[in-house]
Amino acid sequence: MAVTLKDVAALAGVSPSTVSRTCRDNPSISEETKEKVRRAMASLGYDPGVSSQPAAASLQGTRTIGVILPPSQKETYENSFYLEAIRGISQFCSHRHYINTVITGQNEDELLQVIRSLSRTGQVENFIILYSKQHDPVIDYLYNEGLLYVLIGKAYQYANQTIYIDNDNLLAGQEATEYLIGLGHQNIAYLGSDSSLMFSADRKSGYQLALALHHLPQKPENCLEVPSVPKDDSSALHSLLGNSDRPTAIVVSDDILAVALERVCLEIGLSIPRDLSIISFNNSLLARLTSPQLTSIDVNSCQLGIEAASQIINHMENPNLLATKIIVPHHLIERRSCRAL
Repeated sequence: MAVTLKDVAALAGVSPSTVSRTCRDNPSISEETKEKVRRAMASLGYDPGVSSQPAAASLQGTRTIGVILPPSQKETYENSFYLEAIRGISQFCSHRHYINTVITGQNEDELLQVIRSLSRTGQVENFIILYSKQHDPVIDYLYNEGLLYVLIGKAYQYANQTIYIDNDNLLAGQEATEYLIGLGHQNIAYLGSDSSLMFSADRKSGYQLALALHHLPQKPENCLEVPSVPKDDSSALHSLLGNSDRPTAIVVSDDILAVALERVCLEIGLSIPRDLSIISFNNSLLARLTSPQLTSIDVNSCQLGIEAASQIINHMENPNLLATKIIVPHHLIERRSCRAL
């Protein structure tokens, strides 16, 4: 069986990213650590297969952080969560004299191609990923190549070896649902993104937990997940709101989805909050521009970015630190989209 980069890391007692950087003669690794890694490579007969990069490229790689957006043709760039997170990353990087570059792709293959090119040429060796999903090939590539990365969102793969920054989305989903229960609602629905996205899966679980704790019925027809924001075809939302036993309140996983829901309510003649109460997440500009304004859970998007930048720079400058997990608090912003029954 071929010797892997992770085998070398285990023998040398360092992280895979330290081995990868040693192969590139990265100046952020001490000579003592490099020598320890090289002895392990020699002992195992490991061939790194990485050509030496020019000193200028290597130095550039040590000061540049790639910020990876989820693969998307359009929707990602309309979501203010990512803009706020990038603002936090940029602020912190500028203060510490690091460079950040945004990495995008229309699909996973295109995104991976860009990441491979940047990492193999030494232009970018450190990454912040702005999303977390199940079975992500981008995470597989970064982990298996021993590249340093920080995740915004809960880790699904390699959780114990991953540095991640997140909210407690399960608790946030539970608190959003309990807020509606406190207003007297019992027939409460959930509208969320694809549950392969970790934040949406956790918010849905929090919603279900709150219903269970308060002995309220969990109706399968009241739990709706959509892969993207409905545009022309809103039949699923029409079906949810069109039956005689329609919900009196809905927990929505994102402000953008909540705006789409408000549009459907307008089309079928439902008034918010008289006929339907809505609580959503992110507290974006959209939440303040709608009429009525949305009650929303503020997840502190900018702070998530700041913490991610802080952690990756800390691990870049101290390569043998253990993986860190940080939870950023959320808070509820009450507005006029919810009413008591």
